[in-house]
Amino acid sequence: MEFDFSWLLLGLPLAFILGWLASRFDLRQLRMENRRAPKAYFRGLNFLLNEQQDQAIDAFIEAVQNDPDTSELHFALGNLFRRRGEYERAVRVHQHLLSRGDLSTADRHRAQHALALDYLRAGLLDRAEEALLKLEGTPFETEARLALLANYERSRDWGRAAEVAQRLEQSDQGSFAGRLAHYLCEQAQAHLAAQEPERAFALLQQAVADAPTAARPRLELARLLHQRGDAAAAADVLEEAARRSPAALPLIAAQWAPLAIATGRTGSVLAQLKGHYEKAPSTDLLEAIVSLEEQAGGADAQARDWYLRHLERGPSLVAAAKWIAGEKLEHEQFHPLVQRALDHAVKPLTRYRCAACGFEARQHFWQCPGCQAWDSYPARRVEDL
Repeated sequence: MEFDFSWLLLGLPLAFILGWLASRFDLRQLRMENRRAPKAYFRGLNFLLNEQQDQAIDAFIEAVQNDPDTSELHFALGNLFRRRGEYERAVRVHQHLLSRGDLSTADRHRAQHALALDYLRAGLLDRAEEALLKLEGTPFETEARLALLANYERSRDWGRAAEVAQRLEQSDQGSFAGRLAHYLCEQAQAHLAAQEPERAFALLQQAVADAPTAARPRLELARLLHQRGDAAAAADVLEEAARRSPAALPLIAAQWAPLAIATGRTGSVLAQLKGHYEKAPSTDLLEAIVSLEEQAGGADAQARDWYLRHLERGPSLVAAAKWIAGEKLEHEQFHPLVQRALDHAVKPLTRYRCAACGFEARQHFWQCPGCQAWDSYPARRVEDL
């Protein structure tokens, strides 16, 4: 049977036409998908601008399904999950990115950083630490170290926190001397709780040497010396603290006044406190001066005249309440009622307030319990600010 070449001549054009139609169909399908992906992407952005996070997530999921190879969509979706508190879903998105073999080095580092943030927000500190350590030597190194520092502080791992702070200081990220001194003080407190005063003493001496202008190491060193029965050495430490850290004098004065009385230095310490009070009056300095005036042999009324002098400088409910407490009123039977009302009104004014977040507390903190910032509490009480 002979082959009819006429069929070949007819088949070639037909095959060409069918191939061309197939290619046109594929191009049309691709264009439709590409149009659909940007529409979903822009719809998600619109929802974000209108603070409609649920609808934005749905739109980005649709965009990811239409274009699964686009890493930017995955990053946007993962960040949205983290912001909404859906940390497990955020982790899955970023782990999926890290598992891709076609991901660029820059995007891999970015995904690793995002995964570490997911773990941090979820409170999975061990996994966060592991993820952050992998960012050493990457463009996210500084951010990772700062996050590690916060992580170690939260877990009260002061030794590792000190290592990270030293690396940050060596990389010219600022001075961490004050924070390192706090770490030493925290470690000293742990040794005191474990009945190891000698190790605590050595750590506090190191903190004083490392941060000579910081008030906390000397305050805690003086307290430890006093507990060991060396009141004279404790008073010397506080005198140096007053010279080196005048802004912290309201905190120093409360501890310094009883030591001055115990060591027979009432006159000299009183003169120093009066000099500081004239420059920067505060209620804590006022209290220390009144107590020392009483011990110096002055009459009780003369010592309490300092409250009136304070009132002459400006209105002070704290000073008014202290002065009235020692006065005889015309209707003395109502004095306890009046005094109780004044003491109640004074309480909020005697608190300390964090300058970073506004968290108020009855005692002074070196690290804010609210925002975890160091040295954010001024040494002065609310009324003195």
